[in-house]
Amino acid sequence: MNRRRWYAVCAAATLAATLLADSTELVAQTASKIPHIGYIFPAGGRQGTEFDVVVGGQDIADVQDIYFSGSGIKAKVVKWYRPLTQGQYVSLSQKIQFTREDLQAEQEKRGSSEPVTDEMVYKVAGITENDLREMEIYRQRNADPKRQPNDQIAEELTLRITIDAGAKLGKREMRVLNAESMSNPIWFQVGQWEERQETEPNDVAADPVIGSALPVVVNGQIMPGDVDRFSFTARKGTRLVIAADARELMPYLADAVPGWFQAVLILYDRAGAEIAYAGAFYHRQDPVIYYEIPEDGDYAVEIRDSIYRGREDFVYRLTLGELPFVTGVFPLGARAGQEVTVELQGWNLVETQLNVRALLDRNRPVRWYDIPQNDKVSIHFPLRIDMTGEVLDLEPNDSQETAQEVALPIVVNGRIDRRDDRDVFRFDAHGLVVADVFARRAGSPLDSSLLLVDSTGKEIAFNDDVRDDSQALLTHHADSRFTAVMNGKGPYYLHLSDAQRNGGHDFIYRLYIHPPRPDFELRVVPSCIIARPGATVPITVHAFRRDGFNDPIHLSLVESPEGFRLNGAVVPADADQVQLTLTVPTTDGARGFFLEMEGLSVGSRRHRRFSRPAVPAESMMQAFLWTQVVPAEQWAVIVNGQAAVKNPVEFVPVERASLRLGGSTPLAARLTAKYPPAQELRLELIGAPKGVSVEKVTPEGQGLIVTLAADAASTVPDSQGNLIFEVFREWTPAPTEAMPKPQPRRQSFGILPAIPFQMVGQAPRK
Repeated sequence: MNRRRWYAVCAAATLAATLLADSTELVAQTASKIPHIGYIFPAGGRQGTEFDVVVGGQDIADVQDIYFSGSGIKAKVVKWYRPLTQGQYVSLSQKIQFTREDLQAEQEKRGSSEPVTDEMVYKVAGITENDLREMEIYRQRNADPKRQPNDQIAEELTLRITIDAGAKLGKREMRVLNAESMSNPIWFQVGQWEERQETEPNDVAADPVIGSALPVVVNGQIMPGDVDRFSFTARKGTRLVIAADARELMPYLADAVPGWFQAVLILYDRAGAEIAYAGAFYHRQDPVIYYEIPEDGDYAVEIRDSIYRGREDFVYRLTLGELPFVTGVFPLGARAGQEVTVELQGWNLVETQLNVRALLDRNRPVRWYDIPQNDKVSIHFPLRIDMTGEVLDLEPNDSQETAQEVALPIVVNGRIDRRDDRDVFRFDAHGLVVADVFARRAGSPLDSSLLLVDSTGKEIAFNDDVRDDSQALLTHHADSRFTAVMNGKGPYYLHLSDAQRNGGHDFIYRLYIHPPRPDFELRVVPSCIIARPGATVPITVHAFRRDGFNDPIHLSLVESPEGFRLNGAVVPADADQVQLTLTVPTTDGARGFFLEMEGLSVGSRRHRRFSRPAVPAESMMQAFLWTQVVPAEQWAVIVNGQAAVKNPVEFVPVERASLRLGGSTPLAARLTAKYPPAQELRLELIGAPKGVSVEKVTPEGQGLIVTLAADAASTVPDSQGNLIFEVFREWTPAPTEAMPKPQPRRQSFGILPAIPFQMVGQAPRK
């Protein structure tokens, strides 16, 4: 990031200072919990409008400001609400019951036959109309057998949002902030069409909110067992597109199976007959219907979950209109530095071709371009940029006799044009060769299959599907990839086909055939960090390695402000992740920052020197079990509150600690303060390496000896990583008359910078 851009970003980040300027007293008195947001409804709005939204989440009562990436959106808090908890409901119910019993006992004592009314009970018990209303809401929710309660979305925050007329269209990250913390990000869309909101009930009789106002965006929520229907009027010949955004807004729901809102669309004619249906469009995450209206009249569209689940966070945006929709981009990429003609295919497209120059952007493999469609719409699409030579597949090439000859390394851009089609490529090679199809990862419907044979027809390699862990949002990994050994006795024939024997103009692929090209991608978690000035916090970097890349990856911050420091900033050789620490600067007042990180392969005999960006991400749970590392837009750091207390312990600097496998290893630490006494200090490992533990902490001279144990049975020999310690004081106050047996107390002094380690030695023989 250049300096000019950096200062622009920092200017935007001063939202933290603006937010927190009036909250010094609150910060000093309390430690706010980190807010979590689970959904926003509606999840978008039109340029030039003002409207209210509801944010569902947890620990959002103290939210004071809202952050949107980009510019042109403002928001303010209107109110906070949470339905009664079970404990609150029971408490109110018992209060009513006990008050009624007391009043009845008094009546009997006085010998009165006057009945005890509800009004009398409520007045004496201090039960308000709002209490009764909330109790009824609780009863209705509790009586719904389909309802799936979730504390993470139980609270509701109403916001008033204003979108400028010139605000940039598209998705934005939204986060909420309290006095000390920033929430996880969630998507919010800025649109250009008329916006409507559903009115319940609309599960049998269709909601007429759309009318003839096309194009339009309808916002809704699917509740348990819910079906939403909307009627609208369309004219003959309208090439109607109905596109749902559901997973596009909420990629994963932690406590749902499947772990997301799987939307289904159905289109009905005037008589109520189904005329179109869509599940996940072309195996993409959300459904789309395309239908040419046969006659003027009324129609209805239905949206629901595929297995009739629902909850407040089953939020959708439904766009209807004669709008452009892209089903394919050809080619999917280009060689860096070359001019390429890109062809769009889909529905209602005005412009379908664009000549672009393929340029690399700081080693990022994807670059985005725009093709204007008319004065109101532009199509935003990605291209993969590579350094390898490229060709187009040339028909006919559907047999070994007509195979297209290529010279390696090569990238082939092609299509499986029709059902039962296959593309065959002939080449000579010796040694290791990688064949890799990029199709489904780009939204192509192709479910590829790769078969490699020699000149006699003998199979050398075959693959149908390979999982790509870097693609966190992909639920059907249908691209093919293999590595094969060639003995040089060619020619060889590579067959590419669709595993389902399907085909068509949209079945686009990008086929890589080359020797192994060691590479990696990086993700840094979490995407938002909150820390006191001068504090050290743990972060995790995930590495997705390719083609045998097993070198260490050296991590660094890119043009960061003074005071930020990484420790333990190396992903060890062969490791797929590392936990390290980030130390933040000591600042006056609250400040927000956006950081960037990159990883460098320094080069070796086996691998070249190159760098890759570390993409900020969030760890999101899917379906109770799986964790997906989902990319975010920005890596945000808020430095706020009182300065972190100086840690009374620091380790004697070592380049790398050598831990003895199956034995004990002492680490020397110095005391940086006279208080607390050394005998009251404790150190604990955060994210301890497998088999490693703190055996004991022993005062010695002006410092401590921290002894680590490495269990031979569970520790991985020769493993590397980082040791991250949290320092505590543990003591028991002296007995007093008021407290003759005081309980032990514990105080944290924070986290120490990471210390790299390596396991040495051999495990003892059994």
